Amino acid sequence: MLHTLAHSLPLSREAQQRRIESASGPVQPYACDYPAGWDTGRHHHLRTQLVFATHGVMTVSTPAGWWVVPPQLAVWIPARLEHALLMHRAVKLRTLYLDERLPGLPTQPRVVNVSPLLRELILRLMELPAEATAHGVGARLVAVLLDELHEGPTLPLHLPEPDDPALRRICAALRDDPANRDDLATWGRTVGASSRTLARRFQAQTGLGFAAWRQQARLLAALPMLAEGRPVTAVSQEVGYESPSAFIAAFRRSLGVSPGRYFSRPAGGG
Repeated sequence: MLHTLAHSLPLSREAQQRRIESASGPVQPYACDYPAGWDTGRHHHLRTQLVFATHGVMTVSTPAGWWVVPPQLAVWIPARLEHALLMHRAVKLRTLYLDERLPGLPTQPRVVNVSPLLRELILRLMELPAEATAHGVGARLVAVLLDELHEGPTLPLHLPEPDDPALRRICAALRDDPANRDDLATWGRTVGASSRTLARRFQAQTGLGFAAWRQQARLLAALPMLAEGRPVTAVSQEVGYESPSAFIAAFRRSLGVSPGRYFSRPAGGG
C-alpha cells in the first residue's frame, strides 16, 4: 500500500505544498493519478523532486527548456525551480520530494534512465512515511537511490529554451507545428532578423544549431504520439519527416533504439 500521501484526485497546489513542506524526513513520497490533459501550471517547491510516472507520458517545462518523460524515465527538478507538468495521457505519478540538504543533489533539471533497481527503490520509498527515511532501512534505501541516480546516464530528451524574444517566438511556433519546414531565412522575414543573426543566436543560447533544435523538437513531439500507439508512418508525417525511414533513423540516432522498440520496453509497476 502506498503511503497516505497517495491521492486518487490531484490535491490543490496549496494543499500539496503544505503537505510536502511539512514533511519531517529527508524524502516525502507523493502519488497521484492524473487525467489526460491535466496541466499543473507553473509552480515550485522547496524540495528537489524526482518525478516518475509508472504509466503515461508527461512534459515538464521550465523557463530553461522542456523535457518529455515516458514511463521508462524520471526527471530531476531542483528545489525552487519554476516548472509545470502537462499530462499527455492518463498518468500514474510517483514523486519523491527530497530535502535539498541531502548530499550530491543535482542543481540542474535532467532526465535519467530508470533502471530496474531504481524503479524498485522509488516504489519501495513510496510505501514509507517521510520520517522513516531518516534512519534505519529507510535511510539506507535513500543512500542507494542517490547512488543509482548518480550512476545513471543523462538522456537526450531536453529541448532548450532561448532567451531572445525572436527565437522564443520561432521555438513556440515549431513546438505548436513540428512539421513546419520554414528555413531561417523565412523565419528571419517573420521576426525581422537576418538568418545569420538567428543562426548565431540559436547556437549561443541553446547550444544547438537551428536544424538540430528543430529535429529535437520533432522527436520530443513524436514521443507522446508513439506512446498512444499511433503508427510510426502517421507520426513521422505529423512531425515533419519526409519518410518513415528518415524518422526511424533520426529516432535511433538520438535514443539508441527504433520507435517500435522504445515503448515495448517494460516500465515500472505500481
